[in-house]
Amino acid sequence: MSVHGPLSSAEAPKGCRRCPRLAGLRKSLRKEHPDWWNAPVPAFGDPDAWLAIIGLAPGKEGAHRTGRPFTGDASGEMLFATLTDFGFVNGTFANDPDDGIALAGAIILNAVKCLPPENKPTGPEITNCRPYLGKALSALPNLQIILALGKVAHDSIIRLSGARLVDHKFSHGAAHQLSDGRTLIDSYHCSRYNVNTGRLTATMFEQVFEQAVYLSSVSRP
Repeated sequence: MSVHGPLSSAEAPKGCRRCPRLAGLRKSLRKEHPDWWNAPVPAFGDPDAWLAIIGLAPGKEGAHRTGRPFTGDASGEMLFATLTDFGFVNGTFANDPDDGIALAGAIILNAVKCLPPENKPTGPEITNCRPYLGKALSALPNLQIILALGKVAHDSIIRLSGARLVDHKFSHGAAHQLSDGRTLIDSYHCSRYNVNTGRLTATMFEQVFEQAVYLSSVSRP
């Protein structure tokens, strides 16, 4: 399987071993599913994006299998539906990496690039992967707004900015001004669990995108 991300210079190597536990899981799954992606998942989207969406980590049946963030399982359904409604998607999302879609103005990344057991990366694993996230964000010249899906993504962005977590607490819909002039917006993760339990509704998710569009418009010179 071949996957090419838009930020190749900022990506983790396909055989990355910074996190032994995650590398071991990839190795075991490679034996079970040799046709899966089974590697750090690259970014997907527009390298000239003004909006970056940061998820937690690849899902086993999703990006770890397909090689494209939020693709292959239920986690991407609300995200790509909302991206489509707001005009970021060219083509029709079919939850398959071969559906031929492209993003315009947006890019999707994860705080942790490899599949963690039970979807729960450890603190050191999050820290090990943070430099790749930082390199990716630095490679986006037009980036204005960062949308963090969940607290792990939020904390990673705040730590990269050099700010204190105590001064920037995660809260759905909260906006945080970063030292580099960009704005971080928080959202609950669009996971199947959060959607099924009603913690995150389609309306709530649309509102954070409306907020992103508005803040982008007022920040432009």
